[in-house]
Formats: sequence, C-alpha cells, structure tokens
Amino acid sequence: MGNLKLALIIKSPRDDVEFLLEKQKQPAKFGDEAYDSFVDSDLWDLPSTDLQALEDGVRSGFSISILDSCSEEVDLMNFDFESTLILLLENLGIDISDVGEWRFVRSVEEPEFGPDSCVRTCFISGKLLNTDQSLQDNCKWMSMESCFDSLIDVKLGSDRVGPLVLLGLGDGSRQSMKHKLSSSLAIQEYPPGVMIVPMHSKTLKPFRTTNLVVFAPENGLGDHQGADFVAHGDALIVDPGCLSKLHVELKKIVDALPRKLIVFVTHHHRDHIDGLSAIQESNPDAILVAHAKTRHRIGIILLYCFPFIKSTF
Repeated sequence: MGNLKLALIIKSPRDDVEFLLEKQKQPAKFGDEAYDSFVDSDLWDLPSTDLQALEDGVRSGFSISILDSCSEEVDLMNFDFESTLILLLENLGIDISDVGEWRFVRSVEEPEFGPDSCVRTCFISGKLLNTDQSLQDNCKWMSMESCFDSLIDVKLGSDRVGPLVLLGLGDGSRQSMKHKLSSSLAIQEYPPGVMIVPMHSKTLKPFRTTNLVVFAPENGLGDHQGADFVAHGDALIVDPGCLSKLHVELKKIVDALPRKLIVFVTHHHRDHIDGLSAIQESNPDAILVAHAKTRHRIGIILLYCFPFIKSTF
C-alpha cells in the first residue's frame, strides 16, 4: 500500500449542509524571481495530513468505531490515528472533545500520477458540538453547492476549492462525463468537467504514465465561433500518448465525447502523441491543434509510425 492520508469532514453544529474548510499554505518558493513573484489566490480544502504508521506490533488504542468500520479497506489500527486527528483539529483551533458523531465516509486511492506509490485518503466525518465555536482566520464554512459554484464559475482572484472536497463529498448526484469515459481506467475529475487519466506510455523512467487530460464541461455545447479562436469544439483532449495496448480504452474515451473534438498536443514526444492514430480512427473529424514546429515533427513521426493517418487530421 502507498502513502496514507487522513482528511476530516467537520460538519456545522447548526445543520448537515455546511462543512469546515481550511486555508491551504502557499507552495514553497521555487528560487526563480519571475515564478516566485506570482501569488495565487487562496486555496481552501478539507483539513488533511499524512498518517504515520505505528511501530511493528503496536496497535492504536483510540476508541472510535470508525477504526473498525473502515478496516475492510485499510486498517487504521496500524497508524497513529489519535495524534493525527488531534493535530488536525488543533490547527483549526478545535478541541477533540468538541467534535462528536464520528463516522467513516470513504477511502479513495488516487490514480497513478507519478513514480511514487499511489496516495490513499481516508475521509472521516464528525459534527462540531459547540454552537458558539468561533472560527480562526484559516477556517470557513462552505456547502457543497457553494463549492461547486466556486469550481465552475471561476473568477480572477477568487478563492479556490481543492480536490479533496470532490473526492470526499462528491456523491455522484451531478451528471459527469467521468462515468461515461472508461470503466477500467483510473480517472480523477477536478474541477468538474476536467478529467485526468494517467495512461501507461513510452515516457522516461522512473515515470510510467503520461496524463491524458480531457475537458468535457456540462455546459460546453454551443456555437463559439469567432475570429479570436484558432479552433472551436465541445470537448478537448490534451496529449494522447498512451501505449498501443491502451488504444481500445482511448477509443472508448473518444467515443463518449462530443464529435466536435479538439486534440491539443503540447509537443512531439512519443509519450504525448502515440494515441493520435486511435483518436483519428474513432473520430476522423477531430481537429489537431499544435505549434507549427510541433505539427511538422508530428507529421514526420506519423508518416513513419502510422502510415494510415489521413493528412486531413
């Protein structure tokens, strides 16, 4: 098993609609003046941190029923659950005695995004018992509806909502293209309408996958032609560079998308273009968008590797 994280869903004492979000720390400086001068807007997400494993033979003595309820997916008794939970609540200015009705919600394993082991996050929920509890500046109440509004209607400089909200609280009630794309591939949707699909490719070691990015917003249909656009469509695929053995799965993804499809390739490396032939077979009308030099290099590679590609693609 890979890295294990604990995420908290602390519900409001007044209702079960609002839950607590914590302001996330800004990323560390990169050492580049131009890069470091950019300051992003505040990111809010569920409180979370890594769970540390206990020494061999030691079992957690924390008496919360959730430790048993999630044992089928992951045995939290082997981790320092108590210290982690107390630390997360202290960061919020909340004492553990002020939260009750604990229960296990779900355990979610992220797709294989890199060479490291996959991250599994255990979500547990509790209810704040103190109705007079004042919040610190790094906390605020939000509902799922307001979170979706923030994710879908993005405004310059506005607060952002992190991915754990969707992973831990998304109930599938909203229609999503994710469930139509593929039943066998690990797909992460964030924000709504944007799917990341790690697919095995001929990438450089120690990496094994290249992220296929699929944009298929619910409100994406419509006529958006204009002089300022080089192309327009109802869905977008970025960097289809999977191995040939995954072309069947890639075709399923393409078949699930609208026919007005844009394919954007960031550069000409094989781990970013090896799936172009599968896309062309499934949707010959798809429009390929790339830098002029990239298109030239892709053309040379495709003539050698995929002679059946039509020149109109």
